[in-house]
Amino acid sequence: MPSKRFPILLSVLGLPLIIAGCAWNFAPGKALDGSLVSGGLTRTYHLFIPPSYGPGRPSALVLVLHGGGGSGKGMNALTHFNRIAAREGFLVVYPDGVNGNWADGRAFTPPDLAGVDDVRFLSDLISALSSAYSIDPDRVYVTGISNGGFMTQRMGCALADRIAAIAPVAAGLPENLQGSCSPSRPLPVIEFAGTSDPLVPYAGGTVGPGNRGQTLAAAGTIAFWAAQAGCQTQPSITDLPDASPTDGTRVQWTAFRGCAPSTDVFLYTIVGGGHTWPGGWQYLPVALVGRTSRDIDASELIWAFFKAHPRQNR
Repeated sequence: MPSKRFPILLSVLGLPLIIAGCAWNFAPGKALDGSLVSGGLTRTYHLFIPPSYGPGRPSALVLVLHGGGGSGKGMNALTHFNRIAAREGFLVVYPDGVNGNWADGRAFTPPDLAGVDDVRFLSDLISALSSAYSIDPDRVYVTGISNGGFMTQRMGCALADRIAAIAPVAAGLPENLQGSCSPSRPLPVIEFAGTSDPLVPYAGGTVGPGNRGQTLAAAGTIAFWAAQAGCQTQPSITDLPDASPTDGTRVQWTAFRGCAPSTDVFLYTIVGGGHTWPGGWQYLPVALVGRTSRDIDASELIWAFFKAHPRQNR
């Protein structure tokens, strides 16, 4: 997200790209670079295969989407998903947006303006990996941060027939999608949002710096998904223990129950948190992106949520 105020803030993952080469093989197993043609464009991705993988034993697949201006390889440095995948035995893929950006529905990003079909690309990627590897079709999940988090929301709107659950981080539902988003089935959602995010306002409004589209508030976003999931009761709200008193954050967990069978909708509000991945790397100074919470590990919570929510209601 270039600007005069943030000259190095290409995205939440501009800096992780610098160290991607050494971070990529963080976990044991195989890391492979791949490409496919989708919508007339050659698209690239980076796949981690856990040591326990074997043909004939269907595995879960997690798509992890980078922020604007970043790349797939930088996402393992931020999220340590390779380590979790190696331990839990699922495949994780880090796709690359076109020139570091996703057509996420805000009608702002260069791929959006150019008519790039990223829903098609990610669907084609799921199909290609499912043809090449033993993928459980009921355990395909999507998560991402910032531009990748907005794209995660778009995937939930458009591809619920192929995705079991989504986990957007530091990204609400783009206002442009609110009227047209109609998932084909109730979708489990786990969301993470910081109250002091300087780029994607927790209360909703204009994404910054500058005008980079409009987003619903975190509360409005999670209420939208709860309504789509048929949740009938008021959510429970729990203040979680302050596991890291020195990090300047606290965490509040909002949980919608009474939804469609086997469907939960969760929001983790990071009070004092910034445009960051909870439990991840503080990739840029606090003055630029805000604080990273150490009270929770978003990647561990996301995988636990995904693991508990295979696709239902087919």
